[in-house]
Amino acid sequence: MVWLGGGGRQGAPEGRARCRATVELLTPVVKAFSTDMGVEVASLGIQVHGGMGYIEETGAAQHYRDSRIAPIYEGTNGIQASDLLRRKLMRDEGGAARALIAEMAALDEPLSRANHADLAAIRNALGLGVAALRRATDWIIETHGRDPDLAAAGASPYLALFGTVAGGWQLARAGLAAVAGGDDGSGRIIAARFYADQELSRAEAMARIVTDGGTSVMALSEDAF
Repeated sequence: MVWLGGGGRQGAPEGRARCRATVELLTPVVKAFSTDMGVEVASLGIQVHGGMGYIEETGAAQHYRDSRIAPIYEGTNGIQASDLLRRKLMRDEGGAARALIAEMAALDEPLSRANHADLAAIRNALGLGVAALRRATDWIIETHGRDPDLAAAGASPYLALFGTVAGGWQLARAGLAAVAGGDDGSGRIIAARFYADQELSRAEAMARIVTDGGTSVMALSEDAF
């Protein structure tokens, strides 16, 4: 992440406080989302190699074994999701999260002025993703006040949603910078468009898991586990 927080000079107390709140909010997101993605990529590497990927000759299996520990080290990713929801999101009633979501939404205006087909598609996907993240965030904050366990049931999909949208936002910024710099055929634009089409488009479904999926999670009693 390159965002350091707007609204005030970074050297001023309020600027430093906002930067610190953003870093603390994103720490569990970066740890969990990145390591989960690393496992997925390493697993795909084995799949690409076929049967050869499953044996030691290619080294793909070793990459998978090495990556698999990362979601466990330094706090399992389930714990990271719980930390994001219970400590980072709720301690200020979503203030830091909503400020960051507003920063993501602010990219819509420069994207709308870019007059570029790929950036238009990226803008649409990012807009839907940001809206989904905002909706899920509002739901968690409201629900946590009356049923903390129901809200917590959506912690892991909420973290995945947050990471997915934040990644799309950063890639959109990179694509916009490439176009502004005259690099219209840049790999940054291709990467941002691919991510928007293949990953960011999942955000709305992920938000529905957060808001609608908790009831079935909580349906079984503890004795059933």
